[in-house]
Amino acid sequence: MSPDRYGITIPFDGIPLHAHREWFARLRDLGYTDLWSAETDGSDGFTPLALAAAWEPGLNLGVAITPAYTRGAALLAQSAASVADANPGQFAFGLGASSEVIVANWNGVAFENQFRRVRDTLRFLRLAFTGEKVTEEFETFSVKGFRLSRIPEQLPPIYLAALRPGMLHLAGREADGAILNWLSAEDVATSVAEVAQAGGAGKEIVARIFVIPTEDADLARMVGRRMITAYLNVNAYAEFHRWLGRGPALQPMWDAWAAGDRKGALAAIPDEVVDELVVHGSAAECRAHVRRYMDHGVTIPALAVIPVGVDLGDAVAGLSPSAAG
Repeated sequence: MSPDRYGITIPFDGIPLHAHREWFARLRDLGYTDLWSAETDGSDGFTPLALAAAWEPGLNLGVAITPAYTRGAALLAQSAASVADANPGQFAFGLGASSEVIVANWNGVAFENQFRRVRDTLRFLRLAFTGEKVTEEFETFSVKGFRLSRIPEQLPPIYLAALRPGMLHLAGREADGAILNWLSAEDVATSVAEVAQAGGAGKEIVARIFVIPTEDADLARMVGRRMITAYLNVNAYAEFHRWLGRGPALQPMWDAWAAGDRKGALAAIPDEVVDELVVHGSAAECRAHVRRYMDHGVTIPALAVIPVGVDLGDAVAGLSPSAAG
């Protein structure tokens, strides 16, 4: 049976935005229901979704995630409301702290008080979406006299990027759901339980799931190790995996990385960790692995497809709901 919601991460690497129209149509025909953008060092989070809203209005759209720091509060409200206005009832806004690299190193903004900044931004957006004038002294910023003059017909749900209990509880208490990243299928249950503990039982749980659809396990693990060192040496992700209990398995990698030994860091990552955090294998094996995430509580999977040694078109087709029959 096909899942109710089944998403994929856009835009695709190596394909210009203007060439995505046929890809969006193909994804719809293959049974994908959701397109989820990101915002790191490529496209911004909103432009690919605006194109999708115009070209394939039947698809659900989401951004996972937009940093709470890199836009002023008023502009962030305008951006989220605009995409919601373009795709009524089918846009979800993902908000998160992002990372020191993106916020401080690339954008020159102090990366401080992450929990409070996300909390304050969430509360501001709730106020702004009412259409009332907002004059408020939040703990991490202030807004004086802003009124959002274009309110979408249907307000977008706000999901929070959440790793550890503090943010997971905030998602459960005040947001409409949580966005998970870089965890195993079995880890999902732990995160979902934290959201539920804060009153968020039944809320949407989105997860970006990294998928390398190849049966060459050595190749998949090589690529997976590079991805893991790029992400899990970021402090927030390192602390997340310590909390999950993966600290002993990853400590040799962290030690080698801190010593400047990049090759040693790659070699120190156990195969089991790669296999837990990166989906790989045949298309059927990958689909079954993604299903495990959903069995543990993910309601909207957002596949991030890394087409190593396989054509992108074949990869998205093989991983799609229609391939499951």
